[in-house]
Amino acid sequence: MPQTFFVITGRARLQWGDVGLEGQLDWTGPAAWPGLAAGPVPSPRTAAAGSAAPAPRGQVLIGDFSREDADDYLARRLTRDGRPLIEPAIRAVIAERSHGLPLHLDLSAMRFLEIRRSGRTPQPDDFAADFPALVARTLQDLTPDERHVLRSVSLFDSFDLTLAAQAAGLTHEAPALRLTERPFVRENALSRWPFSLHALIRSTIRSADDQADDRWSPRDWDHAARRAFAALGGQWAAHSGRDRLLLTGALRQGLAIARDFRLDLDWLADATWAYVADEIWEPIALPAAPDPAGGPVPLATAAEALVETLSALARRQHEHRERTVTRLTAVVAADLLPADLTELAVYYLAKAHRDLGHATESRLGMQRVADGGGRLAPAARRGLAHLARLDGDFPAALQTAQSLGWEGRQHRVEGDVRWVQGDMTGAIAAYEQDRAQAEQHAVAGERATAQAQLAFATAFTDPDRAAVELELAEQLLAGVDLRATTITTRIAALIQDAGISGDIEDRAQRLRTEISVAGLNSAQLPALELALAFHHAVHDDRDGVTAALSRLHDLTQGGDRAYYSDIARFMADLPLAEPGSGARWLDGQQVTRDRWRALVTARADRLRAAR
Repeated sequence: MPQTFFVITGRARLQWGDVGLEGQLDWTGPAAWPGLAAGPVPSPRTAAAGSAAPAPRGQVLIGDFSREDADDYLARRLTRDGRPLIEPAIRAVIAERSHGLPLHLDLSAMRFLEIRRSGRTPQPDDFAADFPALVARTLQDLTPDERHVLRSVSLFDSFDLTLAAQAAGLTHEAPALRLTERPFVRENALSRWPFSLHALIRSTIRSADDQADDRWSPRDWDHAARRAFAALGGQWAAHSGRDRLLLTGALRQGLAIARDFRLDLDWLADATWAYVADEIWEPIALPAAPDPAGGPVPLATAAEALVETLSALARRQHEHRERTVTRLTAVVAADLLPADLTELAVYYLAKAHRDLGHATESRLGMQRVADGGGRLAPAARRGLAHLARLDGDFPAALQTAQSLGWEGRQHRVEGDVRWVQGDMTGAIAAYEQDRAQAEQHAVAGERATAQAQLAFATAFTDPDRAAVELELAEQLLAGVDLRATTITTRIAALIQDAGISGDIEDRAQRLRTEISVAGLNSAQLPALELALAFHHAVHDDRDGVTAALSRLHDLTQGGDRAYYSDIARFMADLPLAEPGSGARWLDGQQVTRDRWRALVTARADRLRAAR
């Protein structure tokens, strides 16, 4: 039929042009329907400027509408005297709820008319619900096996054919394969699990009143959740080597299923330890569980407690440490986790307390974990060594450090003790050893932390080398989420520029703000003020040193890092204030004073030689 254009619409793509049908029915196959023979049909796209035009297609799937297109459709869908019948506020609610799905827009328009016919004026709240009819229309032309798979995969954010078949309890993948050809299933070939349901279809299937003849009972949903949970765990356990995308994806989806269906933790416990071990801290936060009362949902199961724990650990890189303390305190108080995961929460709670300057609370938590002898006992002993260092008991800190081994990050703790003695050579060597061990064990977070500390120590002695070390630190930090360590590199950059840059005070003020927002005042502000004291001492600026000393005194009144004021006085060759910090220096006070003063005079001599 020349010069005839056909428009055929429906909820599924046309298969008349498929090779498999050629010769089985009249007028089928790619020769009869060349425009339909391209296989899976991609979404419409515009050819890039200058590129070859795409091959013509006779079949195009309608994708999701943009917010603007959805509003335009609704404005034109129902009109009176040429003006939109649906007011803007209602159109905005419908567009947001639809996720761009044309069927949802059409159903909403019909609902608008039904409400008007009843004599009531439609309100935005009338359109804040899912449509059972959406489920009915989605399911009506699927086979029973396909409907079974569809409900099963609605438990996943994303899935592959294996997950779909296992969650559905099927021994064959054919129904899952057919389902993935439906237009409401999205495909992203670059994703770990390439398929996902359209967001609106998924949420409606999970929450709407399903009136289909083969609708699931609560027990059916529970059985499917257990199969889906086991399938995720099986994929993670079967994988050899390190695959962070698989790990975090399995954790995120497994936690959501375990929380929503009140399942035991099972493989999630081992996956949690694998997540923590690399110290990368990708976000694991899940959508909040629904609460009919509208308030915060109290922790009631181990899965909910683990969700909150991992969310707090990841979010602490972006939240104030007080928020971390509040969240982890609630987890510990709920006492829902097994003993080893409870120690995980206690340990990071103690770390947050230390960052806030709560030495007593931090020491109690670290001691509890160390006494427990579990996986985090070496890390807790490291925490106790840090607390001894903050208190100025350097011999005790060093003695504890030397018993920690790799698991307790022995060399990093030694470096932390050495640099405050002014022994940058010893500190640099220790940090280099820690970095090498982190590389050997493939722990990305520890490698980045060791490199940042190495750059910090080097900045006092060799600005040129420090530039190289800082560049490497920035590269390593790009792949992890370590806020405090990133701030350490910025303080190191100030020390590197001490005596040179004229904008150090402005940079320091911006850093003060960032540190305060993160809740790291106790942990990072004293180091920042020490960097400024070094800068002013190099310039022999007594007023600048005095101002830095005043700020250090205010920051360390609680006792932690009180010896920073001593170090600032050593730098400027000033006598100690009475009664002094009482720090127990490894090599005695005079040797430590001479080292710090030598770092200042060496930088001043370097600057004079460069003029």
